[in-house]
Amino acid sequence: MKTTLRALTLSLLAAGWLTVATAQGLRPEVGRPLQQAGELLKAGKAREALAKVREAEAVGGKTAAEQLTIDRMKAAAAQRAGDNATAVQALEAIAGRVSGAEAGQIAEQLAAAYAQMRNNAKATEWMNKAIAAGNNSATIKQLQSYLQSASGDYAAIARDAAAAVSAAEAAGRRPDEGDLLRLADAQQRTNNTNGYVATLEKLLANYPKKDYWTAYLARVQRKSGFSDRFALDVMRLRLATGTLGKTDEFMEMAQLALQAGLPAEALRITEQGFKSGALGTGAEAARHQRLRDLAVKQEAEQKAAIAGQATAAAAEKSGDDLVKVGYAYVTMGEVDKGITLIQQGIAKGQLRRAEDAKLRLGMAQQQSAKARAAATQTLRGVKGTDGVADIARLWLIAGAP
Repeated sequence: MKTTLRALTLSLLAAGWLTVATAQGLRPEVGRPLQQAGELLKAGKAREALAKVREAEAVGGKTAAEQLTIDRMKAAAAQRAGDNATAVQALEAIAGRVSGAEAGQIAEQLAAAYAQMRNNAKATEWMNKAIAAGNNSATIKQLQSYLQSASGDYAAIARDAAAAVSAAEAAGRRPDEGDLLRLADAQQRTNNTNGYVATLEKLLANYPKKDYWTAYLARVQRKSGFSDRFALDVMRLRLATGTLGKTDEFMEMAQLALQAGLPAEALRITEQGFKSGALGTGAEAARHQRLRDLAVKQEAEQKAAIAGQATAAAAEKSGDDLVKVGYAYVTMGEVDKGITLIQQGIAKGQLRRAEDAKLRLGMAQQQSAKARAAATQTLRGVKGTDGVADIARLWLIAGAP
């Protein structure tokens, strides 16, 4: 945060502040050293510039306009030189003589300078004055977050950030990434797990970065009520988003696929593991090969039996087996045939988990050129509080599995 505060306190060095010595009405004995100070600042010589400002300050009989110009240049030079005490003295002198938008800007600079000095009480005082003057700049937001963090008031950070996110959403705008990150951090610090996961999901929806996928998928299974039966689904998402890569992860995912009766998917996972180098090397290389051989064997057996399984499933009163067989076809690459069977299973009804069936249909439709347009509607229609709706929303963000 120190670097951030230093950057904030240097923001007075806008072009207008560096050229104040050229303003009309300055006597030469005042204007000349101030002009030289501006040139020195542009050259990065802040301490030398501050010395020139003091030359102008030593001139007697200064007018109010001359003193204001001196204080402005003094504040700019002192800030660049890291002399926050001098900058504060100059800025406070200016604050009593300006109004309107400029008063809000000066208050912002004072808040930043006091924060740099670790005088958080004064920083908060001037930050509030800046806000009262109508200054709601990004710098003010950063300061507000810093000061709230320094005080440990993460509940306040969460309230402010949540309000900013809600306002953006209500206006039809994408929430600011910084506001979402502030909200997520505050929720994590206050052990608001469900809120943190929900905010991470908003980060994913608006800024789908790999880091956010890693953080979200590591947390989503900890949500209250999230079912263990979606462990394979979470790993599918990790594989699709490039956040799964360890040897034991490939092994676990392939084993879960075999347990789910999806050897073609298990084989595809192991092949990807071998291709990436995560599998097939090291002391466990033989074990990796045995798992691949098992997937090959079971895939061949499923290919030989699946047509009969589909016929048997069609004769059942419940549509569960049709959905299961249909998704097996999808993993084998016969996507459209699988979609038809899943749809028949849903139409048959009496499903043990109807929302799971809709999830599988949506995931299958994402992989079909013919049915892809329908996938969004299907996945958006998935409801539930046990994790099924979470997985559906994530596939809408991630795209085809």
